[in-house]
Amino acid sequence: MRPIYRYFVQPQIDVRTKTIFGYELLIKQLTPEGWRLPKSFIDIDLQVNAALLVKTTKILGMKVQYCSVNVNREQLMDTQMARAIIKSQMQLYPTKLVVELTEEKGPREYPDAKLVPYLRKFMEHGMQISLDDVGTGDNDYENIKDLLPLASEIKFALQNFRSNIENPHLREKLRAWKGISQEFGQRLILEGIENSDDDQMSNRLGIDLRQGYYYGKPELLPLIGDSKVIKGF
Repeated sequence: MRPIYRYFVQPQIDVRTKTIFGYELLIKQLTPEGWRLPKSFIDIDLQVNAALLVKTTKILGMKVQYCSVNVNREQLMDTQMARAIIKSQMQLYPTKLVVELTEEKGPREYPDAKLVPYLRKFMEHGMQISLDDVGTGDNDYENIKDLLPLASEIKFALQNFRSNIENPHLREKLRAWKGISQEFGQRLILEGIENSDDDQMSNRLGIDLRQGYYYGKPELLPLIGDSKVIKGF
């Protein structure tokens, strides 16, 4: 039996206006234990992923300003996936599709210089670029500085750090990325907000755009016919 995948949606909050300004699409796999994140996004058949993205955005009638989808370098370089992303933007209009570039490792290495033409093509079709997990892994400033001028958004993930937001080193790193986002005129989204302590510290740091379980967990976006496909749905 072929694996079943669906996109879940998680709200992105602007605390100044107390509104949902965007949604992030998160792909999950149906397992005997329920819906789970795939062990490796690279292993998802690109044809299946592309078709699912098109089907999902076709029914996504959400009145939000932005809708983001995670894209790794392998997917970015795939022609079929790129076409699906462009078609999804057409279906979502006037909502902006945000291509969220992740740092997930794939079987091949793609230098940033090779990614730029592909990212620019998405921008030419009215999309925006987001850089995920800045400040962790390979996404330090030196490694992504060539991509920063293309990005309209950067995301800082609290869940990537063992310490909580009260840690002075973490707060200093967050302030640095806030400064970078202001320099490039970007949205800075703080994700991984899990509780009221995270929320209150975010207030003190002056970061208004947030995402996390504290504001809303990812919810399944069903497709037509899912009741027939997924037992018990």
